[in-house]
Amino acid sequence: MIAKLKGLLDETGEDWAVIDVSGVGYLVHCSSKTLAALGEQGEACTVYTDLQVSENDMRLLGFAESAERDWFRLLNSVQGVGSKVALAILSALSTGEVRDACASVDAAAIARAKGVGPKLAGRIVNELKDKAGALPGGGAAGVAAAAPRGGASADALSALQNLGFKPAIAAQAVAAAQAELGEDAGESDLIRVALKKAAG
Repeated sequence: MIAKLKGLLDETGEDWAVIDVSGVGYLVHCSSKTLAALGEQGEACTVYTDLQVSENDMRLLGFAESAERDWFRLLNSVQGVGSKVALAILSALSTGEVRDACASVDAAAIARAKGVGPKLAGRIVNELKDKAGALPGGGAAGVAAAAPRGGASADALSALQNLGFKPAIAAQAVAAAQAELGEDAGESDLIRVALKKAAG
């Protein structure tokens, strides 16, 4: 399976791009966020890909970051969500926003995507709410997307989860606290500030 393409951006359309890899042009279908991240025509770019094969079609989907591809696959696993709907959701919301919407069962946020009705949005958040914390959010969501790494932040994250906060909410709160207090913040300070943010 083709997992990644690294080449030059040859051409783009409304929901697709052609990536020239050593003279071979690959047509990849993308979200609007990925298209915007690819840069200008002729520039070097990298896309993470997912190959979908059906009875009468073979389609390569492209993503600017691996987190977006992970979310695409997860969304695609929900009954009634095809590749077009999954790309529409990832065009309307960042991966961080999709993660937070699923974690907090916020169907209205998912329903902002083109072609997603309230019923389907409800099914998506209900099916993915328990999986949301396991996947990262993307860079577009700012500090909320940055999962805490090691040391005091990891201990603070564990403390919040032990207090009953969902993994996605806890990670977001600790990341925001870390951004506010700085990299050298101690565990107790991180927990105190993160608790305020998570509760708010």
